[in-house]
Amino acid sequence: MNDLVRIADFQKALQGYHLSKQALQSLSQTELVLLVAPTATGRNTIIRQLLKTGDYHFVVSDTTRLPRVNDGVLEQNGREYWFRTELEVLSDIQQGKYLEAAIIHDQQVSGISVRELEKARDEGKIAVTDTEVLGAENAIKYKPDTIALFVLPPSFDEWQRRLRQRGTMDDIEFNRRMTSAYKEFAMALQHEHYHFIINDSIEHSVQQINEIAKLGTIDPESQQQGRALAEQLLLATQAFLGTV
Repeated sequence: MNDLVRIADFQKALQGYHLSKQALQSLSQTELVLLVAPTATGRNTIIRQLLKTGDYHFVVSDTTRLPRVNDGVLEQNGREYWFRTELEVLSDIQQGKYLEAAIIHDQQVSGISVRELEKARDEGKIAVTDTEVLGAENAIKYKPDTIALFVLPPSFDEWQRRLRQRGTMDDIEFNRRMTSAYKEFAMALQHEHYHFIINDSIEHSVQQINEIAKLGTIDPESQQQGRALAEQLLLATQAFLGTV
């Protein structure tokens, strides 16, 4: 992948970034659910089930990179991402039209556009998407009532089994994902605003998310169990990385 042509312009625009007044108003009128999770925890399957209820709108992020071929299928505009030019994305950043945006590996800029959240608002639906912890933190900064959910595997061993089943992955890539997961666990545990969802079954996970997003119901016992499991996963991941 080629490096960003306008990386200096993006760095400048993001360094002093703030949302426009119109964007802030739109955010205040939209309910937002963010799912954060390491690889192979079932986050995307959960999102698909939420969408089937008809109560959620999936927020498709913008990116400056070109579409890729995944498993022989070319990514489509508006499905995996909105594929936009550097100038288009840069202009929207300069106008404060992103809830969050970031430069990734000096190769692309990706972010959540406020126009996608406005679609959810206009449809009377709950906006939902997946992001990393840093993306969630940036979103919460501008929208403190964001519902941030951290999806966990039911155990370290089950998580490892799911990871190993994800097709051909060399040790370098596997260890990179484990390192990223360790950072995600550690960062999420530093904050109180994450609701930990133990994905022991898709049905149970969707039920918990609906109770939180639609009813505002939070089970203290489930949250205590989720945080305890996250701490266990953090330690187990740390031990794994210490052996490689």
